[in-house]
This record gives sequence, structure tokens and C-alpha cells, in this order.
Amino acid sequence: MKIGVVSLGCDKNRVDSEKMIARLVAAGHTVVSSEEEADVIIVNTCAFTEDAKNEAIDEILSAAEAKKKGDKKLIVTGCLPERYMESLEEELPEVDAFFGVADYDEVAGAIKKIEKGDRIFCRGGGDGYYGERVLTTPYHYAYLKIAEGCGNHCTYCAIPSIRGGYRSEKPENLIAEAKKLSDDGVKELILVAQDVTRYGTDFDGKSHLIELVRELEKLDFEWIRLLYLEPEVVTDELISFVANEPKVCKYMDVPLQHVDSGVLRRMNRHTTEESTRELVGKIKAAGITMRTSFISGFPGESGEAHAKLAAFIKEAEIDFAGVFAYSREEGTAADRMRGHLPEDVKLARADELRALETAVIEANSEKRIGRELKVLADGIDYDRQCFVGHTERQTPDVDNAVYFTSDGEVRAGEFYNVLITARDGIDLIGRTV
Repeated sequence: MKIGVVSLGCDKNRVDSEKMIARLVAAGHTVVSSEEEADVIIVNTCAFTEDAKNEAIDEILSAAEAKKKGDKKLIVTGCLPERYMESLEEELPEVDAFFGVADYDEVAGAIKKIEKGDRIFCRGGGDGYYGERVLTTPYHYAYLKIAEGCGNHCTYCAIPSIRGGYRSEKPENLIAEAKKLSDDGVKELILVAQDVTRYGTDFDGKSHLIELVRELEKLDFEWIRLLYLEPEVVTDELISFVANEPKVCKYMDVPLQHVDSGVLRRMNRHTTEESTRELVGKIKAAGITMRTSFISGFPGESGEAHAKLAAFIKEAEIDFAGVFAYSREEGTAADRMRGHLPEDVKLARADELRALETAVIEANSEKRIGRELKVLADGIDYDRQCFVGHTERQTPDVDNAVYFTSDGEVRAGEFYNVLITARDGIDLIGRTV
């Protein structure tokens, strides 16, 4: 049958989708790019925040409308059914099957059943490791999910209740999967997990991240990027490793979430203002580009705490930061806290912080003018009528981008030296040299 897959949410969810697609192809199905062409529409969902849940529901309802126009079936997978299976069963009668986050092994086999009119609800499965992938990224970069779940128990986060405790994948599986990606021409490997810094701690209590990366460096990748490193376990050894390893991108994504010690304590973040400032200083001193995220308007966040975070964003000049208004999630400890702020206050504070961070990024982009950068070409931007790519200090589809022209041929997936001649907002403009 022809299957159309919509993948929502984070890059970890994207890997789940890619492996689900590989299972479907192995079962003899064909994956198509449009809902109109599909016999079965699958929506792989995220339910991390209220916005993510709303996006998932909107996508499901859109697919349900497409279903009405033809003889189609609709399947919903991932975090939303894992978290809300009972209510979705009644609220979304248009959906023929629901599968949780560990039930992708069951999807291909269920298609024949829903063809016959069965309605399926599957949650709490035990998917085994699956090493095959059908990439949904450009062929030259790919994500490698090295662990599942999380054991940090931040008070605002529902991930442990959705995905379970922290579970590292066996290194031999990851190396074999990475080798296939390398053999297929992937130039940039992006390691992801809810927390990559703790990779292997569930084996013997010690982190084996550096050990894993050293093995991956033996493969034919140009760049290896590390995303989502929890600040309290970013060691001096890891900072030195990232700064000095030739294949490791000089880039660390470290979600700080706040700087005020009181807010951090209520978040159960295991960091303080002092340790946060010290860590940022070490990363910057090592010449590493840093990305982070901040939560604005957490329960009990005073005006003073907000002002402290605003001042920190200006002072620290962190290269990239995402700012999110606190999202109240049922079942979390933060949901039961006193001191929830009005929605308009949370949004206004978040907007203020975003404006401050945009100014930081623009100032950093200005400093790049006149410099020659190594850029991995991602493709063509037809609106701008030029090529687009990213450097080792930019995560694709997340940070700003490099837009450039060339007198010669440019191929996606190849590296080019680009002279930066201007900026457009936060983005860089240049030409090949």
C-alpha cells in the first residue's frame, strides 16, 4: 500500500519516524510524499508542550479531512497516544489505529487489520533495536539517537512519564548504524538523546560518550555534532574533547533553562547561578559555539528573577538560545506548584528575552563579515535565488544559515569556502572563493 508519513516534534522523533518508514518498506509498502496519493496516512506526534499537542491535533484533523476525500486509513503514533490513549479513543473516532512510543514494530502488521475495519489501540510495547533507516533529512547529514528516555525528573517535564527512564543503546548497534550512514554518504552525524552526556551511565555508572565518539570518528564522517548536554555533567574533560577533536564540531547545545538559583531549584535542575556562569565561561574560553534554551515565566518566577535572566542573556552573549514561555503540563510537579503566572505575563517576558537574544545573534553575525568560513551546502533557496548551507558552528534547521552565491557549480552535501560579505538579520550572506 501507499503510505504517507507526517513526523512532528524533535529530531529524536524524526529518527523514530525514519525507522518506522524502514519497517514499512521492509514489509512491502511504498512511502509517498502527499496525503492525496496515500492509502494510509500516519502522523507521528509530539506531546511535549501545549503547542506541540495542538500542532499534533491540527495535523490529525487535517489528515482526517484528507481521509474523507478517498478510501484512506489514518494511524496516529508516538507521544500523543502514549500520553492520552483513553481520551483520544473517544475524541478522534476518525483515527483507525493508535500506537505509543514503543510500538513501531506493530504498525506494519496492523495495516491489514485496519483494512478489514478493525480499530487498534496499542501502547506499552517493547520495540527492539531496529537499525535500518529511510532518511528524511538531506542525504548528507543524519541524526543518531544514542539513548531513549530521561531520568533527570525536571519538575516541568513530562518526558520520563512518556518515554520512561534513561536507556542507552548498545555501542555496537550505534556503530553499525553509523557505518551504514557513513557508507551512504552522510558527511555530518548529529548525536541526539534527551541527554547525550549521560550516555552509558546505565551500563556501569560512568559516562561513555567520549568513548563512543572516538569510535564514530573512525568512520568516514567530516563532522560529528553533539546535541543536548545537561549542564551539571558537562565536565572539563568533555569541553576539552569538543574543543580539540578534529572531527567534533566546536559546538555544544547545553539547555540551561534559567540562571536564577531559586528558579533552577524549583525546576530541579541541579545547577545554580554560580555553576551556570562558570560553565558558560569555560565553554566560551575554549572557543566553542554554544546553544542553549531558557524557560520564561516558570511558576514563582519573580520580576527580579526575570530581570536577572534578561541581564544574563545580554552579558553572557551566548551564541544561540531558544526562549520558551513556560507550558503547564498536567502530571508534572511544576503543574502542582503555587505561583503560576498569567499567560500574558509569560508571553511578554519570553518576547523580551527573545529580542535580547536576537540582538546578540545579530551582533555575532556582524563579526563574521569579512571572514572566510567552511560551509556544508544544504541546497538551493529559490526565494532568495542562491545556495544555502551551514558551518560546523550552526545546527541545520535550528540556528541561522549561510546564504551564498557562486560562479561555479555547487552541489548539496559538498563543502565550500565562503567569504561572508553581509548579513540579513541573523543570517549570513556570502560568496564562494
